[in-house]
Amino acid sequence: MNKSIPPFGHVGSARPGDLFHSRLELSLLKQHRPRRAGVCATAAEGAESIVLADQYEDDEIHEAYFWYAGHGGRDAKTGRQIADQTLTPRNRALLRSQQTGRPVRVFRRIAPGGDWQFRYEGLWRVVAHIYGPGRSGFRVYRFRLEPFI
Repeated sequence: MNKSIPPFGHVGSARPGDLFHSRLELSLLKQHRPRRAGVCATAAEGAESIVLADQYEDDEIHEAYFWYAGHGGRDAKTGRQIADQTLTPRNRALLRSQQTGRPVRVFRRIAPGGDWQFRYEGLWRVVAHIYGPGRSGFRVYRFRLEPFI
């Protein structure tokens, strides 16, 4: 059985700065296929895309790099961290991306004029990770991403 490798890198004609009107549009255009999850990935191949939605207290965004909080341990209703994160398939995929050096498409939720949209931030790579106490005291995975050159 021949499994296809997920698309790493730009998909179609999308380029940094392009805007998408919804998660549904991202999914239909295969830019970021999950309609809810922040990471599109397989543990074996790595992360192909992520969405920065400014919902994780342990995300840290800078101009030249950012720290992306891993998956898990959050309350589904409040979004607050209530438990330690574990090595979920999504966290494994981000670790795999660090190992392979493959590019990760990054989309960021923005609200120009009050309406949520998603801006394509381009290709980034996972260069480091840490696992330790987050702002709420629970252990979280944090992945450092830098522009893919």
